Amino acid sequence: MGQVGGGLLILLGVGPDDTETECQWLVNKLSQLRIFEDEDGKMNLSLLESGGEALVVSQFTLYAQTRKGRRPSFNGAAHPSLAEPMYERFCALLKEIGVSKVATGVFGAHMDVRLLNDGPVTLIVDTP
Repeated sequence: MGQVGGGLLILLGVGPDDTETECQWLVNKLSQLRIFEDEDGKMNLSLLESGGEALVVSQFTLYAQTRKGRRPSFNGAAHPSLAEPMYERFCALLKEIGVSKVATGVFGAHMDVRLLNDGPVTLIVDTP
């Protein structure tokens, strides 16, 4: 479905208490993190400054609880009736803020996601 060149693969988990405030905060944070190399090879450019693209994949499994038992519990994830509109709003805000291309998969579908990781940067970014 969705495909991008250089930029970010964002695995987006939505929690039951997430609102427009958290969504906007996360869009601002991810689009402005200085994690792309400048002409000197230093991580000094943001997604917006580098002209990077974003592939956003809904990922409720980020809320998996694995401390008890042998089967993960996903009770901490938002119900799809909340998560899907939040996912769509997140993608819309990335476009509004100026990300050059925002691609998506299909919400709730089983997807084959492939990543070519260019460098040592994999981050977990959570809202306050």
